[in-house]
Formats: sequence, structure tokens, C-alpha cells
Amino acid sequence: MATVAQWWRWMPASAEATQEDARGGKRTVASESELSERKLIERCLRGDQTAWELLVSVHGRRVYSICLRFTGNPAQAEDITQEVFLRVFRSLASYRPEEGSFTVWITRLTRNLLIDHYRRARMERLSDSLEDHLPKLEEQAAVETRTDGMLVGREVSELLQKALQHLSPELRETLILRDLEHLEYKEIASALRIPEGTVKSRLNRARAELGRLLRSWNVSP
Repeated sequence: MATVAQWWRWMPASAEATQEDARGGKRTVASESELSERKLIERCLRGDQTAWELLVSVHGRRVYSICLRFTGNPAQAEDITQEVFLRVFRSLASYRPEEGSFTVWITRLTRNLLIDHYRRARMERLSDSLEDHLPKLEEQAAVETRTDGMLVGREVSELLQKALQHLSPELRETLILRDLEHLEYKEIASALRIPEGTVKSRLNRARAELGRLLRSWNVSP
């Protein structure tokens, strides 16, 4: 079987490529519908390199997108994404479909590694707060406005970036997973290990706080 580094070929050349794929753009490996998730994972566990490459292609850009939105740093996002898939490679046998979808499983793993990353950074920089080191979202993240107030389409302005940085980590991660990554409430609840009602409550608070900040700066959300 090839090394993990050899599988690291899905990485988009830019954040824009990630945004396009996250919104449903074309994938270079067109077979998500050809194999069921469970069969694909079974093939990976048997050492099928093609299956692994497909698994990375299907889930890699979402993982990278989450990491980029939290770090605002492409190099750090790539490093953490690579760490995520190394962890997936080593612990795939521990995945239990009956406990949730693979998307939820890998999202939870990604979040845990992001938390570990910022805890280490906090210790290294003698920071008093994890929030101090939660980064900016990428400058050209795509969002649009739905009728319910969710962010899902136009580019984030500098003021909106600034407003996002005023949200607590809990509110920010919920907003990212729902309004930018489009996970279902149930998936977010499972990934964050919190009740679905808490997800909705945090999301409402995040949107309200974001709107309040933008209005205070004379910007329409």
C-alpha cells in the first residue's frame, strides 16, 4: 500500500477550489455514488489503495475547509488535515456505523485535533485563553443569506470577519458547521457531543450576536 503522503493529492490549489467543492462542485474522483460508505470502508480496511484514495477524495476537501476556516492559515490547515487522515488511517477499524455516519465521525475527529492544536499553541505562547488564538476565517470565504438568516453565499467582508472573531469558540464552531459546512442539526449534535436542542440554541445565539454586531457597525447582515 502506498504511503499516506502519496495519497495527499486531492489538496486544492486554493481556498476557492475548496469553496466550490463544498457547495457541490464536481469532484475529480466520481464514485461517491458507486460504493456504499460501509463497503468503501471495508475495502480500505482490506488494504485497497483505490478505496482509500476515494475516501480521501470524498471527505478530504470538507476536512481541509473546516481546518482552513478555523485556522485562517492554509499551511496549518494542510498540516492538520494531513494529521486527521493519518489518524483516520490508524483508527479506521474503530469506526462503528451504528454510532453515526462517517461524516460525523471524521468531523468529530477533526474538531478534536483542532482543539488539541490550539491548546498546544496556547501553552507555547503562554496565552491565558483558547479564544485568543482562534484564528480568522479565510478572507474570501463564500456565504449567502437565506430567508432564515443563515449565512450561505456571498463573500465575507472584513467587517463580517471581525464580527465572527467576537463570537465565542462554541458559537463560532456551531455557525461554521451549520451555515458554512451545511451539516444537519443531528450531525452537529453528534460531532460536538451535545444535545440537538443545544445546537439550535447556540446557532440562534450566534446568528443574533453576529447580527447585533453588524448592525452596530451599520452593516446589514
